[in-house]
Amino acid sequence: MQDKKILYVSSEVSPYLPENEISSMSYNLPKVVNDLGGHIRIFMPHYGTINKRRHQLHEVIRLSGMNLVVNDQDMPLIVKVASIPKERIQVYFAYNDEYFKRKSTFFNDKGELHPDNDERAIFFAKGVVETVKKLNWSPDIIHVHGWLASLLPIYLKKHYADEALFSDTKIVTSVYGNGFKGILDVGLYDKVVMDGIEGSTIEELKNPTYENLLKASVNHSDGVVLASESLPDDLREFIESTGKPCLGYTEPEDFADSYVEFYNDKVLK
Repeated sequence: MQDKKILYVSSEVSPYLPENEISSMSYNLPKVVNDLGGHIRIFMPHYGTINKRRHQLHEVIRLSGMNLVVNDQDMPLIVKVASIPKERIQVYFAYNDEYFKRKSTFFNDKGELHPDNDERAIFFAKGVVETVKKLNWSPDIIHVHGWLASLLPIYLKKHYADEALFSDTKIVTSVYGNGFKGILDVGLYDKVVMDGIEGSTIEELKNPTYENLLKASVNHSDGVVLASESLPDDLREFIESTGKPCLGYTEPEDFADSYVEFYNDKVLK
């Protein structure tokens, strides 16, 4: 992976959020590639639960100040940055008062999905791409983790299809089993179409369940990773039917070589 540029986009990253399957892999995998000489950057949302003093987050003025249009409304983007201790890996955080100030991630104190999770996902996808454009940094691979990041492949392949910076970028989506029950706002489909994305390419978003979000993400990716040992049968069968390069589940203690081989032999070939 020497000198390869890889952007990791995740809804959860350790140590900024509690350890789970997504947050741990979103830390461990970049560390492996960084140790092998890759050039790594990580993006995640800045949730209100993240202590900016403890983790030494600071705003990057030159990257902040953009307004992203979500559901026909201008939403200011603030970009913050921190470094993972001892790893020399920069983590960028996308923030907006309305979407991320609350002291929770995906659910309210009753365990219900936040009603604007769909717009938060749109904002995050656009925020990542617009920030990378400002950085003028062309990644060889963008690797997506977590359902809140699942719209990024769609936006990159459709809304930003003419951006020369990403013309050679490959997208990988990791699919995890720990999703959510229920659906996001049914207006998600129309909000994405409003951004000039052809409706026929995102039919799954008409019923925005966890499985359908991941199906739409996989459809717009160049490779797929089965990141959980247990996945819904419907989702696993769908992934197999696409014929896309796919890395099967790998035990956490053995993942490093498998992921690097997948990048080199299947994604970047």
